[in-house]
Amino acid sequence: MISRIDLRGDALPEGPALRDLLPRADFDVEAALEKVRPICEAVHHRGDAALIDFAERFDGVTLDRVRVPAEALARALDGLDPAVRAALEESIRRVRLVHRAQRRETRTTQVVPGGTVAEKWVPVRRVGLYAPGGRSVYPSSVVMNAVPAQEAGVESIALASPPQAEFGGLPHPTILAACALLGVDEVYAAGGATAVAMFAYGTESCPPADMVTGPGNIWVAAAKRYFTGRIGIDAEAGPTEIAILADDTADPAHLASDLISQAEHDPLAAAVLVTDSPRLADAVERELVPQVEATKHVEDRIRPALAGRQSAIVLVDGVEEGLRVVDAYGAEHLEVQTADAAAVADRVRNAGAIFVGPWSPVSLGDYAAGSNHVLPTGGCACHSSGLSVQSFLRGIHVVDYTKDALAEVAHHVVTLAEAEDLPAHGAAVKARFEWKVPDGT
Repeated sequence: MISRIDLRGDALPEGPALRDLLPRADFDVEAALEKVRPICEAVHHRGDAALIDFAERFDGVTLDRVRVPAEALARALDGLDPAVRAALEESIRRVRLVHRAQRRETRTTQVVPGGTVAEKWVPVRRVGLYAPGGRSVYPSSVVMNAVPAQEAGVESIALASPPQAEFGGLPHPTILAACALLGVDEVYAAGGATAVAMFAYGTESCPPADMVTGPGNIWVAAAKRYFTGRIGIDAEAGPTEIAILADDTADPAHLASDLISQAEHDPLAAAVLVTDSPRLADAVERELVPQVEATKHVEDRIRPALAGRQSAIVLVDGVEEGLRVVDAYGAEHLEVQTADAAAVADRVRNAGAIFVGPWSPVSLGDYAAGSNHVLPTGGCACHSSGLSVQSFLRGIHVVDYTKDALAEVAHHVVTLAEAEDLPAHGAAVKARFEWKVPDGT
């Protein structure tokens, strides 16, 4: 059901050589880019009409408009199962609590008397959020995108999610209800690359956005790449991943269930166990069999995900080697289930989010830990972070010098300008003074 990679015995290679030994899904965004290009340009030139045509072509629905009416949002919230509403409200409360603590304040540094540099944090003006709607419905993604944008102080927030034939061309009602709970009242029935193009170019009904965030399939990732430079993006999200670093203190039933929990997202989802215990590896494999048989989405998602080249049990000589492997892998979600798990987790450098010990499963982070579940995939955790308040803020330096403070450093500015053969830079300083700038000798 799941393959093994044995890295025991020999010294582990460094850097890219080690990454190349580890499982990863095929996810060719560059090839998808050529297919989304004409879709994006059709939205550019035809606006809402193109969105309506693509909804019929890709989603099998006939729309008369792409913006979701306010009454549909209210109706979805009224019809929401009370237990689901309570769960969403608690998720929102916890996520807001964590993200409110991420707010940044302006800080001013006095460099010299009369010379200061401040850094102020300014939110982007308008963002377009994306909530997927393919194999599953993700109201949790509405929460994870909207809350940090709201806590950052973004002025204008819109959300897009694919139209659903089952619901008369509207996005899934649970998505709409989540928007209503969050006060996001600008919602569009648009999916995939068409939604990203709508936010990037703007249409008759949807003003253009400065930034687009949210997970999605390869077409969403390709459209984000297409518009990089025109709009800000959070990341080109690939298939979801879980890696677990475990020793023989871990419960194999827990590990099997956690691997399955991510495998049920998509046939390309990655499930990776890194362990120094062959006994534990055997036990996890035995546990997978009945647990997979007892769950849903077995044949279309879970079996292909676990059997795919992106999933494996990786055997290592010890926890030290396991740490090197998980750092090389850079998982979206990393569980640490070892003796002294907190100390081991503290040494991890590359992960989108780290889940410590047996009572912090990835599923908790997906919904109600308070952390964000929009995280870097495909090894990007070695250089990128998950979605946060900071994602929606721009740091701007504000330089404020008096005449005396400028005069004190003017000769250094002139010297460096001339060293770079940019004399006009120095002349811009000299022009402010009647006296000759001293040469520093």
